[in-house]
Amino acid sequence: MAGKSTYIRQVALLALLAHTGSFLPAKEARVDLLDRIFTRIGASDDLARGQSTFMVEMCETANILNNATAKSLIILDEIGRGTSTFDGLSLAWSIVEYLHNQLGAKTLFATHYHELTELSGRLPRLRNYNVAVREWNDQIVFLRKIVEGGTDKSYGIQVARLAGVPKPVLERAKEILRNLEESELTPEGNVRHATRAKAEREKLKKLAPPPQLDLFA
Repeated sequence: MAGKSTYIRQVALLALLAHTGSFLPAKEARVDLLDRIFTRIGASDDLARGQSTFMVEMCETANILNNATAKSLIILDEIGRGTSTFDGLSLAWSIVEYLHNQLGAKTLFATHYHELTELSGRLPRLRNYNVAVREWNDQIVFLRKIVEGGTDKSYGIQVARLAGVPKPVLERAKEILRNLEESELTPEGNVRHATRAKAEREKLKKLAPPPQLDLFA
């Protein structure tokens, strides 16, 4: 909703236009010579061939990691979101490290895994940017502006509200979110609190169930 996918796609399109000698809609631009442009964007499956959405995502990612070079441009959007949170975060974290340390390719990597912003503390060529958003009276305004630095917050629940999701569902989601958002990783990739995962499970076990309607009320 904020426009990060549009932003990273336009970089790939501008690079392609520059390589064809076309006009670029910019006051100035530096576009290095690229051998290929790789993209992994969107969600799709191939059920006819027995491939789930996440399998398609991983096949496309594997193709990029196996064929990109230091002179490639790579656009990755939401890697790891098609599986469990910790599996996806672990894969995304490892992929970022591989791109930086092994391939060295120019890469734009959009993600909602806020933990990945920690990597800028130990990967010298990695920079964090986010799309500016402002909150006002429990409303959100997308500013369509890229600013330097990471962010530790997403606005999925607010977007769900804009889509018309019922209020009881949103309030319940906020309650669950408050019990989950304390998880944190160190720049080395370790869990900051060794018993965090277990503590989270215990918290969720003790979380009161949502109210149910009395059929006979």
